[in-house]
Amino acid sequence: MGSNIQWFPGHMAKAIRQFEENVHVVDIIFELVDARIPYSSVNPEIKRVAGNKPRLFILTKSDLADPKMTQKWLDYFNQTGLSAISIDSKAHGVRKKIEAAARQVLKPQLEKSQAKGIKKDILKAVCVGVPNVGKSTLLNQLVSKRSAAVGNRPGVTKGQQWLTSSPTMELLDTPGILWPKFQNQEIADKLALTGAIKESIYHPDDIALFALHFFRTNHEDEILKRYHLNANDLNLSDVDLLLKITEKIGMKDDYDRASIRIINDVQKGKLGRFTLDSLELVNGNEHSNDN
Repeated sequence: MGSNIQWFPGHMAKAIRQFEENVHVVDIIFELVDARIPYSSVNPEIKRVAGNKPRLFILTKSDLADPKMTQKWLDYFNQTGLSAISIDSKAHGVRKKIEAAARQVLKPQLEKSQAKGIKKDILKAVCVGVPNVGKSTLLNQLVSKRSAAVGNRPGVTKGQQWLTSSPTMELLDTPGILWPKFQNQEIADKLALTGAIKESIYHPDDIALFALHFFRTNHEDEILKRYHLNANDLNLSDVDLLLKITEKIGMKDDYDRASIRIINDVQKGKLGRFTLDSLELVNGNEHSNDN
C-alpha cells in the first residue's frame, strides 16, 4: 500500500546507545506499548538491548483500545512469560499499580537479595517505548508533577532524565525510539495511524485508506455514523469511499485534507475504541517478542 515508510532519525540511534549504556544500572525495564497495537509497537531493539533484564510490558492508551482485545493481549503476554498490565495513564492509582507489578516481576531477585541481608529500598526502572506511546503522560502521573514534557506528536522527549516517582521508585526517562527497519509495511501503517511516526514521513491518503479498510471491515457502524454515510456507501472501493467522505465533510475534492481529518479522528477516538493487532499476528510471526 503506497510508498514504503521508514523513520529512524539520528536522535533515535543516540537514544538506543544511551539505553545500552544505562540498562545495567536499572532493576527493571518498563516497556510501554500502545494497547491499540500491542504487538506492532513492541520494539525488537529493546529486547536486544535488554538481554536478561526483567521487563514489565505496560499497555498504554487502554482507554482508546478495544477492552476485550486488550484482555486477550494481556493473557497472551502473561501466558508466554512476559509480565504485562494495561493502564489509562490519566486514571488514579496508576503509580501503585505499576510499582506493585514491578515488585511482583522482581520478587525472585528481591527475595534473593533479602536472604543475603540486602534490602532493596528503592527500585530503579527505565521507561522505553515507541514515540507518542503516552510515556510522558504516564511519567507525569508517576512523579505527580509536570516534570516530563508532554506532546501529542512523536519525538517530544529528546534526552534522558532521572525522575523520582515515590520514596521507593526512581525512573529513567528516554526519548521514544523506533527501530532501523520495519518488518513489513503493515506495521509501519499501524505505527503511523496511531501517531508513532512523524506526519511528514508518510502520505496521509495511504494511511487514511488503511484506516478506512480496517474500520469498514471491523467497525462499520462507527464509520457510517461519523461521516454520515449510508450502508450502500460501503460497497464503494476504499479510494471511492475516501472521495465520498471528502465530499460529505465539506472538503470538496481536497482528499489530502480529508485524509488528515480521518487520521486525527482515529487517533482521538472519534471512531470509537479499536485494536488494530489481532492475535493471528503471533502465528504470522511478524516479529518475535518472546523472552
